Amino acid sequence: MRVTACVFLFAAALLIFPPRIHAQVPAQTPAGGAFSHTVEAGAERSAFTHIPWDSIPADLWDKVRNGRSLTRQTWVISPSLEPRIAGLGPTYNRPSCLSCHPGNGRGGAPATAARAMHSMLVRLSVPGTDAHGGPKPEPRYGDQLNEFGIPGGVPGEGEAFLEWQPRKEVLADGQEVILRWPKIGFRKLAFGPLTEAYMTSARVAPPIFGLGLLEAVPEADILALARAQRAAGDGIAGQPNYVWDAGRKQEVLGRFGWKANQPTTRQQIAGALAGDMGITSDILPEPNCPPAQAACAATREKTGEKHPEISSADLDDMTLYHYVLAIPDARRGDDAAVRGKALFSAAGCATCHQPELKTGAFPAFPALAGQTIRPYTDLLLHDMGPELADGRPDYRANARQWRTPPLWGIGLLDAVNGSGRYGLLHDGRARNLLEAILWHGGEGEKAREAVRKMSAKEREALLAFLKTL
Repeated sequence: MRVTACVFLFAAALLIFPPRIHAQVPAQTPAGGAFSHTVEAGAERSAFTHIPWDSIPADLWDKVRNGRSLTRQTWVISPSLEPRIAGLGPTYNRPSCLSCHPGNGRGGAPATAARAMHSMLVRLSVPGTDAHGGPKPEPRYGDQLNEFGIPGGVPGEGEAFLEWQPRKEVLADGQEVILRWPKIGFRKLAFGPLTEAYMTSARVAPPIFGLGLLEAVPEADILALARAQRAAGDGIAGQPNYVWDAGRKQEVLGRFGWKANQPTTRQQIAGALAGDMGITSDILPEPNCPPAQAACAATREKTGEKHPEISSADLDDMTLYHYVLAIPDARRGDDAAVRGKALFSAAGCATCHQPELKTGAFPAFPALAGQTIRPYTDLLLHDMGPELADGRPDYRANARQWRTPPLWGIGLLDAVNGSGRYGLLHDGRARNLLEAILWHGGEGEKAREAVRKMSAKEREALLAFLKTL
């Protein structure tokens, strides 16, 4: 009788004083459509490496595995008993993809000038354009500085370093934020000083998942977003970049890279193999040896290496592996994240960081077609103001323009990289999400100012939402 009475009284109390139910960010469309996965507790560190095998035709599984192996592979110098993974150099920055993309994720910037750039690089160019309208390489060092050379007389080109300059920002409620911006320097240059008119751009390695889904978004949809932004007349006007497609031998829409300077996943991978590791392919079949670097050019005769060094089939398998990497779904958030999602839109962030896109027909890998995805990008270039400008044009992208980076997975960076061991924005200057927002200028200025004027609780809510992505 006493137990029954207690149960009755407890039930009555619930009717009079119902428990507070915390709102949660509602379930959304899976971030990558069929190529999505729920990140289980304790598995966050591997969040960017998941492969949704059920969405991949079984006859492609071996190719996916081969592509994964090559992406994880540490490449070796020719000649080698393993010729399939030989070809590192003559000059290079790192010996594997994961050296710059830890866990398939984002690289970081060195904390001091004394530390090496382990997962970033410095692009180089001089005024003018190359034969296809892209940046004109620096005459002595090419289009990026390579730190290392292979044994046998090939010197590394030199080292780049970053000297951080502080800058204090005061938000509307009095909160102080210390930002930093990098000054690029060079040391140990093996072939003399850089040309007087040289231009530079420091670049942090971006995540490598989701590329196939972004490649499958129809060009017409991207251009429609640009038209809609211009028509709105609120100061945001994204522009497409048009770049050289080495495979098709024509100018096409750029989608990848910090300035949308690569057209396809396959060419993006080939460019990284060539630029970062010195590995030639059918897209870039010749070693990157500027005329001043005679020892670099002579390595073919010394080693007997053949070009291209990676076969077309292996490059295709690496591309397929990048296509199938699953997108981590957004995590459910609490009350603050619910408010933060509304604040994200109200501040104007969603105009460029488009929450939802759809993929179209994609003959290269039909399984990616017809997916609704949530990447938070429009794949367009935007003028981000003079403070983020790198002074270096790239095809039709001017010095102030940057492609809107996708935000999917951004809330997992601490888990994948380790807390603070990554850099946001193109040069890694932002150490957290708030710093990245406060660097927005140009077309992003209104959104930045909206965040600057928020109360501390509102900013916390906005950041809580971003950390669910």
